[in-house]
Amino acid sequence: MASMARGLIDVGERGLWCERGGFHVDPWVPVERAVITHAHSDHAVPGCGAYVCATAAAGVLRRRVQAGALIDTHDYSEAWDERGEGVVRVSLHPAGHLLGSSQVRVEAAGRVQDGSGVTVVSGDYKVEPDPTCAAFEPVACDTFITESTFGLPIYRWPVAGDVFAAMVDWWRGNAAAGRTTVVYAYALGKAQRLLAGLRAGADEGLGPILEHGAVHALTTAYREAGVDLPATAHASVEAVRAAKKAGTGLLVIAPPSANGTTWVRKLRPMSSALASGWMAVRGRRRFRAVDRGFVISDHADWPGLLSTIERTGATRVGVTHGYREELVRYLREERGVDAYVVPTRYEGDGAGEERVGDADGAA
Repeated sequence: MASMARGLIDVGERGLWCERGGFHVDPWVPVERAVITHAHSDHAVPGCGAYVCATAAAGVLRRRVQAGALIDTHDYSEAWDERGEGVVRVSLHPAGHLLGSSQVRVEAAGRVQDGSGVTVVSGDYKVEPDPTCAAFEPVACDTFITESTFGLPIYRWPVAGDVFAAMVDWWRGNAAAGRTTVVYAYALGKAQRLLAGLRAGADEGLGPILEHGAVHALTTAYREAGVDLPATAHASVEAVRAAKKAGTGLLVIAPPSANGTTWVRKLRPMSSALASGWMAVRGRRRFRAVDRGFVISDHADWPGLLSTIERTGATRVGVTHGYREELVRYLREERGVDAYVVPTRYEGDGAGEERVGDADGAA
């Protein structure tokens, strides 16, 4: 398989590195200056000297890195120069993954002739509309470095509205049967998208919505950023006890790491579900020991990856995070694309906070 060629964005010991601009993109370890695509822990490590992110991402990023961290923000499409005028120009563009998620566009002065004149690092992205964040926008470039968390043909997402309708029906059935409805979803991004998608059930008055503390803190950041979400409260011992005593159709959203804990067992009788793209694979629900699995992902599926790559017009495509070799092979053999693997420290069954078994989902 082809390896990464030297260009405007390379892989160094600390991750993606723009030597001309003197900054890293989503570094693996603390660096002096980090341009951040989004605030998930495999993209935003604590301890950097300075962070650069989209304006909308600042609130959630501050909750994920060290207190007092220097955060420099830019609006989407606002271009700025790194290391002075005429060296490298950078801008951020919506990735549709979660609040403030960005693609990083880097343009070299003079548009060098090796195909690296404009490079875009996608970060994680999804192409489906989502009311909790800015919609994905394809960005024209020469080199596109794309994620591939779900880079296999088996991953094709159902219509999100249909999935949310099925979740409301399930919640309604649990309420009628006197069971607490527990949905496991990653604390940042997925949980807030679920809240927006389950608004119909909240408006119907099926019951109160409580959030695990890890989720509630980040939902508060979404509200502070102006995102409209149904009313929720922290799932404190007192709040849970009061809701269960009232006999209402309680809905609780918690990170996957809460599954099987003493805290969640206090919610019985209950019915539980995991909302994740991994639920598209048979057997995942049994693996996670939940009653239901709902296919909702904040990443692009196989058709979404392919259509995005085509829409960028890129002549070179780097592939990272997830099924890298598989997507590179397809692009080279079936599409004739100059594709190559971009190394990452996040190996295994997918990448980011959608990794099955990722304890950081609770952080």
